[in-house]
Amino acid sequence: MNIFVTRALPDRFRRALTEAGHTVSEWTEKRDLSAQELMAACLVADALFSVGKNAIDCAFLDACSHLRVIALCSVGYDNVDIGEATRRGIPIGNTPGVLSKATADTAFLLMQSVARKAFHKHKEILRGHWGFFDPMSDLGIELRGKTLGIFGLGRIGMELARSCRSAFDMPVIYHNRGHNEEAEKELGAQRVTFDELLRQSDVLSVHANLSKETTGIFNRDAFSRMKTSSIFINTARGAIHHESDLYRALEEGLIWGAGLDVTHPEPMDPSHPLLQMPNVAVLPHIGSATLETRTAMMELTVENILAGLDGRRLPYCVNPQVYDQRDPLG
Repeated sequence: MNIFVTRALPDRFRRALTEAGHTVSEWTEKRDLSAQELMAACLVADALFSVGKNAIDCAFLDACSHLRVIALCSVGYDNVDIGEATRRGIPIGNTPGVLSKATADTAFLLMQSVARKAFHKHKEILRGHWGFFDPMSDLGIELRGKTLGIFGLGRIGMELARSCRSAFDMPVIYHNRGHNEEAEKELGAQRVTFDELLRQSDVLSVHANLSKETTGIFNRDAFSRMKTSSIFINTARGAIHHESDLYRALEEGLIWGAGLDVTHPEPMDPSHPLLQMPNVAVLPHIGSATLETRTAMMELTVENILAGLDGRRLPYCVNPQVYDQRDPLG
């Protein structure tokens, strides 16, 4: 069968697909496909191996309803119309679990970089401003004993909480729909209301999925209820925070600093004023960007592709209900 991949694959993963008897076509240009290009490529494919933020929307699914599997090389799937894919009987795969530690480490890096104004200080060296020593000028803040608040305490948030408890003895509070009993037992984490999370957190780190409920939830009102000494971290999805509200909150001193691995839109405009603020650290969505993690993500995506083309259940399926609606005799 024919597999279309939206990036050039490393040899080992290409071989894994071809040795199973399939044909692999790859998009090798150093730019994202347009919606029309993606659709045209998939019209002659049986499976889509999707790397990046390709829009798998209703229009695409209408044209490519013949696909046997769509496997995302990501844990997030907010770029996919899951309901429409399920209605058309197309299983959607993702890569859960394998990027939790790498993404948590990125949040940990941003938290420390903001606290010590590391990005700003590096820029000052490049500007030739490493000179006169003023012992009380442009200082950072210490993290030991400060309260870590987590919005969406799942696998990634749990890894960050462990790191913060171990390195800086930070008490952990969190806001979830339900209790995370593992975190409460292992780390003494306390579940709080959203308002309490805002008011009590010294560092507030976002690890929730993007949904109708979470889109734009960190807006001016939310920032105004946070401590003026607090740090906001987002390594989840850029649309969860309102970027212009975040800038104004920092400019007006409603919060102390911010660290972002995700922005809205992406990529961020290089002239964006957030990039010039001394108390802000921005990374280009590198949460999973380690050799070990990206390799593991590719492995899971290949597993999903091969299972889907063999007519088996995807081992890592976003919409398992797709199997419940299939004709058991078909």
